[in-house]
Amino acid sequence: MRISSPFFISRSGDLFKRTRFVDAITNQSATNSIKMTDIADAERTPLLNDGQDLFYMPVFPSDDSVSNAKFNEVLHETIEAINCNVFPERIYQGSSGSYFVKNRNGDKIAVFKPKDEEPYGKLNPKWTKWMHKLCCPCFFGRSCLVPNQGYLSEVAASLVDERMGLNIVPTTRVVKLASKTFNYGAAARAASKTKQRVADRFPDLGRHFHRLGLPPKVGSFQLFASGCQDAYYWLNRFNAESLPEETQKSLQLQFEKLVVLDYIIRNTDRGNDNWLIRYEKPEESEAAQSPQENALVGRLIDHGDVPSTSTSQAPSPKEIPKVTVVAIDNGLAFPFKHPDEWRAYPFYWAWLPMAKIPFSECICEHVLPRISDAHFVNELVRDLYKLFKTDPGFDRRTFEKQMAVMRGQMLNLQRALRERKTPLELVQTPVVAVEREKRSITRRIREVARDLLPPNARMSRLVSTGSEHEDGDDLASPSGGEDEFDGTSSPGDHFTARYPRRPFFTRF
Repeated sequence: MRISSPFFISRSGDLFKRTRFVDAITNQSATNSIKMTDIADAERTPLLNDGQDLFYMPVFPSDDSVSNAKFNEVLHETIEAINCNVFPERIYQGSSGSYFVKNRNGDKIAVFKPKDEEPYGKLNPKWTKWMHKLCCPCFFGRSCLVPNQGYLSEVAASLVDERMGLNIVPTTRVVKLASKTFNYGAAARAASKTKQRVADRFPDLGRHFHRLGLPPKVGSFQLFASGCQDAYYWLNRFNAESLPEETQKSLQLQFEKLVVLDYIIRNTDRGNDNWLIRYEKPEESEAAQSPQENALVGRLIDHGDVPSTSTSQAPSPKEIPKVTVVAIDNGLAFPFKHPDEWRAYPFYWAWLPMAKIPFSECICEHVLPRISDAHFVNELVRDLYKLFKTDPGFDRRTFEKQMAVMRGQMLNLQRALRERKTPLELVQTPVVAVEREKRSITRRIREVARDLLPPNARMSRLVSTGSEHEDGDDLASPSGGEDEFDGTSSPGDHFTARYPRRPFFTRF
């Protein structure tokens, strides 16, 4: 058997290595030749050059789109800003270390949340959470969430938002950033300064360092939503000042999108202060009119030909206020079990008057075909699997539990949309987890033998046993048949619905 070597020598005598890859555009395999001397030179080159304080690495997704182009543009602006000594600014609200990323002009363009500065992280700069963790470890954190996975939850919420076509979550990706304003340990800062001094004094020796500067931090990078305020502020304003009918319908539709997103990902930290509303006032009619229109109005007034109010037309779209809902702070979502302890983590939007209105026909037509499609749900689970497995602490069994909760949420949402329930009735529905299980060899053989029986004998056997389902309710939707999220097909897999116990004092 002939074995082909990946290395080959060119006519000039240089050594090359042949690598195989899959083209992202054509989806076909191809080869690429890499010069080995270039690899050796690259290994001796530091990742961060002199004066460069930022290193970024987009992880998921990698497909080319308008949102990714905008995201890459913001990343390049971040590089230029930090190189010009415009560093990220820490956000003092919240329970974890998060930072406003700025451009060269000092404008906020993104929010970065490092993994090691989360509430469970070892470098969390919030001393109140440190005291909470030290003094009250039994009441610290959320027992239904995976520790130190908040940055992936932020990106996963953006992924679900894109796949569902809701468009209420700012584009969020996993990147690596380094800046002196981040919270580093004393040892990391001392090592960085020492290596920098050695590299400045002995350039030949510094060329062999693997990296200069502070180590980059992995975390979620979310584009900044400008012109927004928390929903609590605007909802109070809307109660005092009524909105036009078209604006109210738009707000109700986007609120239902927020309900769909939060319910699917089971957000455990959704209050009326961490989802935003952007209210854009209409242009003044006098300022919007052209000089010719103003002259025409003047002539009409002079001649007394002012149109009556009964024949006035409806306001133009420019005169209608525009309302946009933005869902942020999705880091405490995707639990591996439903909350079943003394804290229920309710959805605080369930107490709003908008939650008592049934789901609109528009949201039902948009969401129901997606969550009812087994292929769509399987593709979504595969994408989430590719994302979550990038974490060093990834555990497949825990991920399957997270997906079981998400499938159960989709199942309840599917029923609520078909019955045209309200968001309040949706959150009052008993929770369910759709788990993926493997049939035993004995049961699989028994099912194959039963399929070989004649129809009459099969019906009599079903009547004698009493039920076709022995171990639980088989669910083909929304979990989706026998497809695996990792690409393998296992005919022994099936899905069962399990209704976990709920605390007696929880309402939603």
